[in-house]
Amino acid sequence: MPATDSANTHNAADGILDAALDHVPFDGWSEATLTAAAEDQGQTLAMAKALFPRGGLDLALAYHRRGDAQMLAALTAADLDAMRYRARVIFALRARLEAADRELVRRAATLMALPQNAPEAARAMWNTADAIWTALGDTSEDGNWYSKRAILSAVYSSTVLYWLGDDSEDQADTWDFLDRRIENVMQFEQSKARIKASPVLRNTIGLPFKLLESLRKPAESEPLPGGSRS
Repeated sequence: MPATDSANTHNAADGILDAALDHVPFDGWSEATLTAAAEDQGQTLAMAKALFPRGGLDLALAYHRRGDAQMLAALTAADLDAMRYRARVIFALRARLEAADRELVRRAATLMALPQNAPEAARAMWNTADAIWTALGDTSEDGNWYSKRAILSAVYSSTVLYWLGDDSEDQADTWDFLDRRIENVMQFEQSKARIKASPVLRNTIGLPFKLLESLRKPAESEPLPGGSRS
């Protein structure tokens, strides 16, 4: 595809997504929203469906990817060197949530809760976790590459659910919840290090960690677990 056509397609998709955001609070991430957004942008429904073939699901996933991009921009602009590593992870997750609209995420959560959409929901969370660790300079090559992303995906998922129901001022309760979850992760990592350092524990309860160490991260040309890198 010529560069001009690719740029036009990207701009058309962005325009439809922008327009869709006004309709999601009323119609959810749905075919009705896609139709209305196409009309708002002066695009044909055929073009809209070519850009978002699964309708509301693809719109919701595009919104999620936009949030990841905004988070990465915040990380690039931040003085990460002045933060401890734990603070960098918290900053990234906060930036990810602060870039999102709660009503739009609530509607997306409802859609992603449908059984047929569970793989896409898991893939989106994994991609967010992968984006964070990559941006923070993760150099793991073995099973730690997988465990870090799996754990952070779980932390982010639980924090999103808490955030959606948080009525505290400036979502203070959510940030406290996030801080506790990251503390749990840090304690787990410390416990894992102690187990691996102990000759006795390493050969008993440390066996799962040995299995993880045998894994290797996907090559750049390989898809992430469960889906593509896009």
